[in-house]
Amino acid sequence: MRVETTWSPPRSDGTSGADAVGTPERLPARSRLARWFAGARSLRSRLITSYVVLLSTSAVVTSLVLSEVLIIRLDQRIQRAELQEVLELERMMNDGRDPTTGEPFTSLSALFDVYFARNVPSSGEGMVAFVGGRVHQTAVGRLPSGDVPRHVIDQWRSLASQDDHTIGRIDTERGEMRYRVEPIEFGGESGAFVVAHLPRRDLEDIADVREYSLYIALGMLLLAGLVMWPLAGRVLAPLRALTRTAHTISESDLTGRIRTRGSGEAVEMAHAFNAMLDRLESAFRSQRIFVQDASHELRDPLTICRGHLELLTDDPADQRATVALVLDELNRIGRIVDDLQVLADADQPDFVRPAPVDLGDLTVELLAKAGALGSRTWLLDGVGEGTVLVDRHRLTEAVLNLAHNAVNHTRSDQVVAVGSSRTDHEWRLWVRDTGTGIAEADRERVFERFARGADSRRAYQGAGLGLAIVALIAQAHGGRVDLVSAPGRGSTFTIVVPLPGDLP
Repeated sequence: MRVETTWSPPRSDGTSGADAVGTPERLPARSRLARWFAGARSLRSRLITSYVVLLSTSAVVTSLVLSEVLIIRLDQRIQRAELQEVLELERMMNDGRDPTTGEPFTSLSALFDVYFARNVPSSGEGMVAFVGGRVHQTAVGRLPSGDVPRHVIDQWRSLASQDDHTIGRIDTERGEMRYRVEPIEFGGESGAFVVAHLPRRDLEDIADVREYSLYIALGMLLLAGLVMWPLAGRVLAPLRALTRTAHTISESDLTGRIRTRGSGEAVEMAHAFNAMLDRLESAFRSQRIFVQDASHELRDPLTICRGHLELLTDDPADQRATVALVLDELNRIGRIVDDLQVLADADQPDFVRPAPVDLGDLTVELLAKAGALGSRTWLLDGVGEGTVLVDRHRLTEAVLNLAHNAVNHTRSDQVVAVGSSRTDHEWRLWVRDTGTGIAEADRERVFERFARGADSRRAYQGAGLGLAIVALIAQAHGGRVDLVSAPGRGSTFTIVVPLPGDLP
């Protein structure tokens, strides 16, 4: 059992707030009532309430169905008993003789007299014989009244003239009576034989069964509620832990996690929540790093522009040089902003819009565009044949970024090559150079945002977003970027994309 304690700050005399009054602090009655209503709205209370309501409904329905089944069986038993009396009378009538004396029956009245003398009604049963529309004989087996009510006799008399038997019920002061009226023709006389039952005691027993079953169900409900309350608390414990963890999470602290033990759906939910927190923490961390790096990259050109503008003199030559420098830095800022926009758009579902493109024509076109980036020895390594499904604009952007990166890391007398290939399963598009290459320690991070190589002696230092954009474009096409490099021998960046399987 979990016990919560409340700490009271010490008073000036060294005692706690609770000790000062001698009893634990109590919540006001209104607060306790509010907490009770809040608990009544809790998930555990709703689960228990739903469970109890479901069981109560099931118990009531079961009790009603059980009593109805018992009543149906009672009616079937009564109808069998009534039919048995009628069949016995018909056997005696078909035989035509008194079973005791062997004398033939001279009239319908004589038949009824012998039958009534030989058959005594059971408890709750009654028999009435009609001859010529009049009551000839009545036999009542311990009915509560000792006789059959007059309005019942009148109704049976009206049914005695029917061509077929009648089975029905009629209300009396002593309860509902079941009956069977069987028309009789014998010796030229017409009459009727009525067998009736007043199953009041049987119906009372059925009502008792229904009442007792409800009492038993009520006891089971109370027991189930007492058992389900702690069980529901244990089942919902991970959910409460999840709620507490969620309340402690903020943008500045995403380290909270739910402790899990065992297995089951609740533990799986806790694992999924912890995994979501891991992703959120990683995303927030990446976002902070991205914002910090972006701020740093934009701060440098802005600082350069401000410094030169503050030192600007009236000398025309100095003004022209300052304007040229400021424009160059503003262009640099523009390129950084454009790259950041591309990185932001990469999360959109329409970042790439693939369409069928001839790989060979695209390769030749990309080499021609890349040649304008700098005076290098530009080569065509190879041309893949066939159609590929790509976003022509985004792929051109990626290859030109690779070519721009190659130009920045090669001399004018070194080689930069563009090539492509296509197999049955994938297509490749690469940019190869014979420049400075990339150190092994830097190969794992060159595709990160704002990442730069260790060679800081070069005159060019970009923002470090180009290769990150290339990786995102490749991933958006369902592919990847492979890197093969050696310091002093150059690098080869290859975009590898699997074929969807429906291109020629």
